[in-house]
Amino acid sequence: MSGMPISSIRNLGPATEQALNAAGIPDAEALRKIGAHEAYRRLLANGERPHFIGYYVLHMALQGRPWNDCKGKERDELRTAFDQLKGQNAPTGDRAFFEKLTEIGVIDRVTRNSKR
Repeated sequence: MSGMPISSIRNLGPATEQALNAAGIPDAEALRKIGAHEAYRRLLANGERPHFIGYYVLHMALQGRPWNDCKGKERDELRTAFDQLKGQNAPTGDRAFFEKLTEIGVIDRVTRNSKR
C-alpha cells in the first residue's frame, strides 16, 4: 500500500508530484525521508530544468511553511546550495562548454565587464 500523495503536502501540486514520481519518489513519506535537497537533485538528474523558486518552495513545503516565506539569510543560503547543486548536475555538454569558455577567458571577461 502506498503512502500519502506528494500533493498532500502544502504548496506541492500535481505537476510537482508527477515530476517527483518520475524521479523515483513515490509518495510524501519518501519525500520527507530524503529531504528537499536530495529530491531536487533527483529531479535534475531526471532531466528537470533547474529553477530556484522550485528549489526553495520544496524546502518550505517540507517545513510546513508558506512557499514565499523564504527570505534574507535563509534565502541566500538556499541560493548558494541551489547554485552548487545546479553546477554539480549540469549536463556534461554544458559543463564542457563552460569549461572551454573559462579556458579561453570568455567567462572572466564577461564577469569583469558585468561589474563595471
